[in-house]
Amino acid sequence: MTAPAQWRMIDFIADLHLTPGEPGVYAAWRDYLARTQADALFILGDLFEVWVGDDAILPGSFEADCIAALHQASARLKLYFMPGNRDFLLGPDGLAAAGMQPLADPVVLRFGAGAYLLTHGDLLCTGDVDYQRYRAQVRTPAAIGAFLAQPLAQRQALARQMRAHSQAHQAAQTVYADVDPAAAAHWLDAAGAATLIHGHTHRPGDHASDAARWRRVLADWHVTATERRAQILRLHADGRVERLPPEAV
Repeated sequence: MTAPAQWRMIDFIADLHLTPGEPGVYAAWRDYLARTQADALFILGDLFEVWVGDDAILPGSFEADCIAALHQASARLKLYFMPGNRDFLLGPDGLAAAGMQPLADPVVLRFGAGAYLLTHGDLLCTGDVDYQRYRAQVRTPAAIGAFLAQPLAQRQALARQMRAHSQAHQAAQTVYADVDPAAAAHWLDAAGAATLIHGHTHRPGDHASDAARWRRVLADWHVTATERRAQILRLHADGRVERLPPEAV
């Protein structure tokens, strides 16, 4: 996609994992949405800790509060959403209610004089063979249809069980999969882009493979009484890049 010529700033976020269990993240994100002066916000996956279907947007629910915050922000800036491994079931009804436009994974964004390759990041973690196999299984139309056909309460219970299993698995790991550099370089070459922007790995940072090519990893968010980790990647039309805490936007 090509950004409109009048855009001057674009914000990128990923891996907020919004959940009622971390109200600090929700509050920081909601306040950021109300304040940002960016022309567009690109959400590169895992905005939600879990999304079990658009019918979860019930009056008074946490999902409804999040969708309302997005809808209000959509009156001021363009919102784009790329599914992650936690919220790939966010569908057309949810996107429309939030005022967000869907993004394919990956997609090339042309902004200013630059070309930026955007992805959630999980597809590039080729060393995580078990996850890649699981991803391929649950993303099929048949698997998605079978899951969404179950009653909402049952889907929510299954999501809680899967999350508990995932947390136990992560706690037992000593080494986490990261993006494969060769795969990332191949993607950039194929896209004709100089910068890759992604999330998923929870390893925020800026990595230069050479003088002209960058991999910019988005931060995951955690805001508790003892920890505050939250960050927006801001891209300017002249190519400048900033990393900003939500309160500084």
